[in-house]
Amino acid sequence: MKFGMKFIANLGFTVRSYLAGLGLGTCLFVRLVSEFGSNMRRFGLVRDQVHFLGNYSLAIIAVSGLFVGFVLSLQGYYTLQRYGSAEALGLLVALSLVRELGPVVSALLFAGRAGTSLTAEIGLMKAGEQLSAMDMMAVDPVRRILGPRFWGGIIALPLLSAVFSAVGILGGWMVGVLMIGVDAGSFWSQMQGGVDVWKDVGNGVVKSIMFGVTVTFVALLQGYEAQPTPEGVSRATTKTVVVASLAVLGLDFLLTAMMFSI
Repeated sequence: MKFGMKFIANLGFTVRSYLAGLGLGTCLFVRLVSEFGSNMRRFGLVRDQVHFLGNYSLAIIAVSGLFVGFVLSLQGYYTLQRYGSAEALGLLVALSLVRELGPVVSALLFAGRAGTSLTAEIGLMKAGEQLSAMDMMAVDPVRRILGPRFWGGIIALPLLSAVFSAVGILGGWMVGVLMIGVDAGSFWSQMQGGVDVWKDVGNGVVKSIMFGVTVTFVALLQGYEAQPTPEGVSRATTKTVVVASLAVLGLDFLLTAMMFSI
């Protein structure tokens, strides 16, 4: 009887904590979205965050895209060759990158590079009581600190995804045309004729925007809720990568299912 009451009490505490966290996250998200106008009026702050989040992630995005294009072209060629369709290699590489791999892999890398940086930065500001000091000076930390970072991440990730896909296609061309010997005209013409701007490229852009919202918000929320201790900040940073990566993969499935059903 005592064990059962303790189990019910622990279960109730867990559910209440989860609902409280969900409510806090919802309120924070609504505030960040509602601050769009004020953040755009001070676009210099957003621009600095686009540089911080995007420019510093550019190297790992570009290098990863190049090697993904290498592997995709190599694997795709030997698969298509079995069916006598090696000329469609360019189409395979382009569709795989702009539809799926570009947005998803860019978001995962963005979560590991920029997301952890955001969480650690906000968490350390909270631990150093800088956010509390801003409150005391009548400066809203959500508007001044979190808002520019939120919109900067949303702008940066689609641009990084485009770079990833472009460099990946270039890597696929280098392996397929220069190394293997696929006809360059067939490589580019199949790609040009088979990739639709709205259905393929547009879907990839929508995915990258949604992933940018998800990853950036998760990173900011974890930093904002982190315990003001070194252990709390490190725990929040680790949680950012796990939660953001799982959210990206789950959201990718839902978006893909919706896009192919329309």
